Amino acid sequence: MAPVKFCLVALDCPDPKALADFYAAVLGGEPRKGDDDWYDLYVPGGPRLAFQRAPGYQPPSWPRADGNSQQMHLDFYVEDMEAGQEHVLSLGATALDLDDAGGTREFRVFADPVGHPFCLCREQAT
Repeated sequence: MAPVKFCLVALDCPDPKALADFYAAVLGGEPRKGDDDWYDLYVPGGPRLAFQRAPGYQPPSWPRADGNSQQMHLDFYVEDMEAGQEHVLSLGATALDLDDAGGTREFRVFADPVGHPFCLCREQAT
């Protein structure tokens, strides 16, 4: 067993509460305030996401390898791609790259309200 354990992913943002509320609406869970600059989201049955205030925050650019690149992205499984897409768009996500392969591609790319890219992925049998 490795001596190090994964505990969370922290996202920089201008308003930690607002972004925590967005992801709670997407994934479930209850955001918990650490302080004015930090919120945690304990995702049911999943990892913890954290949101930290970053003064002067600039959203990443997707897809770009230069300058202000995406830096990271999150992937989320969905059973029904259309329902998942409708859900995240209704919460304020922006479509970045939808399926242009006639519904055969296994993922679609979106940005959260402050620009972090994330993918909805068809859940694969393991």
